Amino acid sequence: DNHAVRQAQIASEIARREIDRQRFARHPTVDVVGSVGHARNSSVNFVGVRSNSATVGLQLAIPIYTGGGIDARAREAAALHSQSLADLETARRAAEQAARQAFLGLNSGLGQVRALEAAERSSQLALDSNLLGYQVGVRINIDVLNAQQQLFSTRRDLARARYDVLVNGLQLKATAGTLDEEDLRKVDALLVPAASVPAEPEGSSARPSGERGPRSKRRR
Repeated sequence: DNHAVRQAQIASEIARREIDRQRFARHPTVDVVGSVGHARNSSVNFVGVRSNSATVGLQLAIPIYTGGGIDARAREAAALHSQSLADLETARRAAEQAARQAFLGLNSGLGQVRALEAAERSSQLALDSNLLGYQVGVRINIDVLNAQQQLFSTRRDLARARYDVLVNGLQLKATAGTLDEEDLRKVDALLVPAASVPAEPEGSSARPSGERGPRSKRRR
């Protein structure tokens, strides 16, 4: 269960039991009482007398008149219980809404990730095509730079979409009350440190090595 809903359920159960406790306050009560005593008397002749005593009994208490205090506390407990039920319903609705939003966001994010992955492949092909055209002289460096910028923008959007999918997945599990340490370890394993990100492959720069420089005109 959702943790907020579970907390509201416990609070409601405590309030309900408080009503019973206040109602039972007007009933007679029986208590078991007991005492233990130890005494020692010394005389001038240094002859002491020791005595031990123990008593056990029952004590009956009957509330005859309390000035309306018991009824007032019972009404207060009933009002607090009604409030706890309202808080429980509010927590349930909030949990349902949060779960629905996280689920829709997760599905939407997965679709966006798939679309951006296809766009990344397309941008990579466009960059490779422009690099090849640049090497044979049918493309200028601005064409390569534009294709490279488009590829990097797509990769940025893809990384952001993947991050949103991870967040929405964790939010959905947290709302359902099933998020645990294993889920966090799986997400942590997906995070790649900056030092381990592979460098750009050779040939993806705007000016390949060994070229004399950009041509200002297209070859006819």
